[in-house]
Amino acid sequence: MHIQEWLETIPAVSIYLLVGLVIGLESLGIPLPGEIVLVSSALLASQHGEIDPVVLGICASTGAIIGDSIGYAIGRKGGKPLLERLGRRFPKHFGPDHVAQAERAFEKWGMWAVFFGRFVALLRIFAGPLAGVLHMPYWRFLVANILGGILWAGGTTAVIYSIGIVAEPWLKGFSWVALALALVIGLTVTMVLRSRMKKAAAAADATETAAAAAE
Repeated sequence: MHIQEWLETIPAVSIYLLVGLVIGLESLGIPLPGEIVLVSSALLASQHGEIDPVVLGICASTGAIIGDSIGYAIGRKGGKPLLERLGRRFPKHFGPDHVAQAERAFEKWGMWAVFFGRFVALLRIFAGPLAGVLHMPYWRFLVANILGGILWAGGTTAVIYSIGIVAEPWLKGFSWVALALALVIGLTVTMVLRSRMKKAAAAADATETAAAAAE
């Protein structure tokens, strides 16, 4: 069963709770499809009046902020050994290369890595725990966490809801088309940002190598 078809079978309050829970768990470091669940729910809200997009956006933002904060606390307490354990358990998400890439992003951008990490699938599950592991000052983390969580979760809800409202007259019975388009756009943005991060990390490595050679 398609995820949107499944969501149609549960009450609105359960959708609010599910979105908040899935995004919260993803934000604290558990690899879950938070973005897909949010996009599907926002699109569903555009087609069913009983689902309030404002409440949905608030639940998504709250889950993102709380999940990231818990991830920060876990990372601060667990330190590097935590990342090593996660790497063994989830090598596709927390492998050494991923950790090194995320660390370079944090070293270069600091609190902005938490903010922009919301929009990149890889950093979304890393941001909280890694900020804690690297002992980022909590007030800086919190500011970036709140702003990023609201902009990503609330903004995604608003954009997808608007797309659904506009597309509904032409896509009745074919809502999966709108969902597919939304996912393609989201994935494209993610890939562009990830590519830029990799280029920036490569440039930083080259600079460090050149500096070391000069010494």
